[in-house]
Amino acid sequence: MPIAPPVRVALVGLGFGAEFIPIYQRHPLARLEAICQRTRARLDAVGEAFGVRKRYADYAQLLRDPDIDAVHINTPIPEHGPQAIRALEAGKHVACTVPMATRVEDARRIVELCRSTGLRYMMMETTVYSREFFFVQELLDKGELGRIQFLRASHQQEMAGWPGYWEGLPPMHYATHCVGPVLALPRAEAEFVACLGSGAIEPRLAARYGSPFAVETCHIQLRGCDLAAEVTRSLFNTARQYRESFDVYGSRQSFEWSQIEHEDPVVHAGETPRRVQVPDYAQRLPEPVREFTTRGVYDSQEHQHLSFLQGSGHGGSHPHLAHEFLSALVEGREPFPGARASANWTCAGLLAHESAMAGGAQRRLPEFTLASAPATETAPCNKP
Repeated sequence: MPIAPPVRVALVGLGFGAEFIPIYQRHPLARLEAICQRTRARLDAVGEAFGVRKRYADYAQLLRDPDIDAVHINTPIPEHGPQAIRALEAGKHVACTVPMATRVEDARRIVELCRSTGLRYMMMETTVYSREFFFVQELLDKGELGRIQFLRASHQQEMAGWPGYWEGLPPMHYATHCVGPVLALPRAEAEFVACLGSGAIEPRLAARYGSPFAVETCHIQLRGCDLAAEVTRSLFNTARQYRESFDVYGSRQSFEWSQIEHEDPVVHAGETPRRVQVPDYAQRLPEPVREFTTRGVYDSQEHQHLSFLQGSGHGGSHPHLAHEFLSALVEGREPFPGARASANWTCAGLLAHESAMAGGAQRRLPEFTLASAPATETAPCNKP
């Protein structure tokens, strides 16, 4: 059922998550009701900086608050699935940073809870709300790409020295930044995956999860059409500038992400390439939050002293993500990506790692991640 605005939101996790505080504070459909952080000193520092009165150091206590409609989870990856499940069981709508879960069974439980309760879940996948994604989506919808022939994406990041659970994390356990766009652009689902591992990380890292590979590369067969996609993921012992990217090859035009950060991407018409400047698409947002497509909390003058904030990024996606989640709750509709699509994208990565560990054996996506029918006649996914 729709929620009458303002939607009362609690933000859980105040690292990267703190950047959403002023977005919710300024969005006309929202009221930032509370923040939650286990470390009391950080909780109070952020609360004082942004004038948030209600603060929780205990997640269970937050979930008992009747004045909270929805929680936005930005905690460490292993906590995403369990915390989302607890929130849905407590009657709260959920937005959660990526990935949805680290276990297929947790993703299944989230989908089941949404079906049985009518509550909404949205995985806050930044790539599919980036300015680059909107740009390519426009080219596709206008017919300028022609027929999609192939999609490729990569997420490469050197995470040496990152603490705790990050050390040795299997590459495809954190794959939605590259899986998301290759499925969202053709409006399709992953049907099965086959993945190979390559290279080796140092033994100390490999021992943590029993995952030896430096790079994992996966092919995804899209359901209900003739398209395949390729995604590549690396986390350790692989020299590469940070890059979340996707390429789309069409019969008329193709789009390729820049090789070096901050360079303009390239559109190819036939064999003729040209650099293109991508707009920020701020006009899609309510006026009070448009500025967050081009600058983040850390850049704003009133918060320059908050050295603990991480700064903006992710292609200007943060206000678009918040706007989609809030709009879906107010309109009583499924957000994008909702629970099932989020499970499909997340499980594609989890099963890809299984495939790599099994020497490239094919893994089929479970039924709970699939719609009752494949891509419709009105969707741009190529028909077989």
